Amino acid sequence: MSNTLPLRTVTMLLPSLAILVGLALLVWSADRFVEGASSTASHYSVPPLLVGMLIVGFGTSAPEMVVSTLAASQGNPGLALGNAWGSNIVNIALILGVTALISPIIVHSMILRKELPILAAVTALSAYLVWDGQITRLDAWVLLAVFGVLVTWSIVEGMRGGGDALAVETATELKAHAMPLNRSLVWLVVGLLVLVASSRLLVWGAVSIAQSLGVSDLIIGLTVVAVGTSLPELASCVAAARKGEHDIALGNVLGSNLFNTLAVVGIAGAIAPINIEAASITRDLPVMAGLTLVLFVMGWGFRGRQGRINRWEAGALLAAYLAYTGWLLSTIAPAA
Repeated sequence: MSNTLPLRTVTMLLPSLAILVGLALLVWSADRFVEGASSTASHYSVPPLLVGMLIVGFGTSAPEMVVSTLAASQGNPGLALGNAWGSNIVNIALILGVTALISPIIVHSMILRKELPILAAVTALSAYLVWDGQITRLDAWVLLAVFGVLVTWSIVEGMRGGGDALAVETATELKAHAMPLNRSLVWLVVGLLVLVASSRLLVWGAVSIAQSLGVSDLIIGLTVVAVGTSLPELASCVAAARKGEHDIALGNVLGSNLFNTLAVVGIAGAIAPINIEAASITRDLPVMAGLTLVLFVMGWGFRGRQGRINRWEAGALLAAYLAYTGWLLSTIAPAA
């Protein structure tokens, strides 16, 4: 007995350290990657709105994309799905909740008003595809095809929507963080390399802990990994809110959730078909869909009300996230 405890402690310690180090490097590398990609794009005269809609959206979802791709390729598709859906829940309930508490979010951008119903429709499509309890390769390619259409739409809108509020805020940010092209390319490459390495470390730690605790990798993906891979969005949204750049804050979340739902799940499913736990369809999917619908109602604005998330609504989002997290923890308590 005396030898078992130290062995188990070591077994848990190394994966825990891997998760902590992996998350720290993940946040740092994602930030460098987004800065490098955005600055590089501006040097090649890419319109600011296109940077805000596509490049930043891809960059902030890069952690989820890399982590889920690695998880699926290593035979842990549940971790990949949990990461994607969990990140969507974290983005809306936790990140927008915290951000709007700091500074209530007012929606000015017409582009974001278009993205709100698109996200709702994409979430409905995802729910329809997974309702049979699996994501087949055909389902995955459907998601990726829709993602391709959305990217095309983003390029068209980005090229012609220069006067949009999101374009103005993005242009201001690009000027504030301007850097030489050589430096931009260095951060782009270094950020991507460290992103991949830290994601491998994070996946190994998460899978090891899930196996040690006897819980599914889906639960680990919905909690620890989802929060960790969403930290870049949290940092960028809080920074944007403190500067009064509300459309950037909301745009980060909308872009990230679109990428997660279509590209992240699509890539993971294309690599390895995913069998979805029944509990996830009755618990996690309704929570994600419900929060997406709530965000649509808040952000769109009805009956003459401008789209916004005030502090009361932010508090409700945070309360929803805490309740959902408590629900998840209650399901794993007996196994622990």
